[in-house]
Amino acid sequence: MSFLSSKINKFKLFLRQTVLSLSLIAFGVVLACAELEHGPIVFLDFEHAQPTEAETAVWNQVSAVLEEAHGILAELQSYNGAGQEIREAIQNPGDLALQEKAWNAVCPLVAKLKRFYEFSLRLENALRSLLEALTSPPYAPMQHLEREQALAKQFAEILHFTLSFDELKMTNPAIQNDFSYYRRTISRNRLNNQQLEAENEVNNEMANRMSLFYAEATPMLKTLSNATTKFVSENKTLPIEDTTDCLSTMACVCRVMLETPEYRCRFTNTDTMLFCMRVMVGVIILYDHVHPVGAFAKTSKIDMKGCIKVLKEQPSNSVEGLLNALRYTTRHLHDDSTSKQIRALLQ
Repeated sequence: MSFLSSKINKFKLFLRQTVLSLSLIAFGVVLACAELEHGPIVFLDFEHAQPTEAETAVWNQVSAVLEEAHGILAELQSYNGAGQEIREAIQNPGDLALQEKAWNAVCPLVAKLKRFYEFSLRLENALRSLLEALTSPPYAPMQHLEREQALAKQFAEILHFTLSFDELKMTNPAIQNDFSYYRRTISRNRLNNQQLEAENEVNNEMANRMSLFYAEATPMLKTLSNATTKFVSENKTLPIEDTTDCLSTMACVCRVMLETPEYRCRFTNTDTMLFCMRVMVGVIILYDHVHPVGAFAKTSKIDMKGCIKVLKEQPSNSVEGLLNALRYTTRHLHDDSTSKQIRALLQ
């Protein structure tokens, strides 16, 4: 009897353990689903991601472009313009020495502006290569970000550069003033049948393209936006959702990484927080330009309230430029489909 009782007790214990194990498994699945609803369970290693063998070809191509980015930003940051020389030349139109002094000051600056513009074209090609890699079937956007972290990091670096460049450009009126003076001088000399040596480097066609580029408040962002829209329109067999889902997924990943202490503590560099915020804002703006109804509609796959909240929790001096980018460079913020609550958050 005691032997039978012992067997029964062991069987009951086995049943309890089995039920407990099944319950824990079920709980884990539910927890995972809940977390997926809240945000993607993936950490993008913006600091240390290295290319796999499959990523190497695209990574090398994009890396060659990104190597120039730091130098471009440094040059733009130190761009002081030729304001003084131009003013003196305009105030003294009959003084040939002052005219020559202004022209000699402006020409190397215009050559620099040309390099910036040409870099935007290379950046456009790099973005296209990354979009092809990060949206190609059969993988979903989340799978691409998990599998191709080094390419996702490069995509992020392009966005970081873009917002940094545009912030510097917007606060430097000398760029537009210098280029306007250059074009006026070229036109005036052409009327007088004079050919200036500088025209060989920046001819009329190049000057027209540069003029359109620098007329934009955020020229690099406009370049990326046009490139993404062109990528979608040229790839007829690729559903637009594949591209917009790639952007919304990256925005979601950045938001979750920023608002989750367990993820934030994995950042070893203090600048990574700002980097992550710039990337989040960059993909939101791209999404808003490419998606038919934009990032602010209720049907948007981007949690705009959550993204704005994350930004507003940071010191205002570090995020005001990013909030302004959302206010002034997005396409659908003022649509009727945008909720009053979101508009109020960005006021």
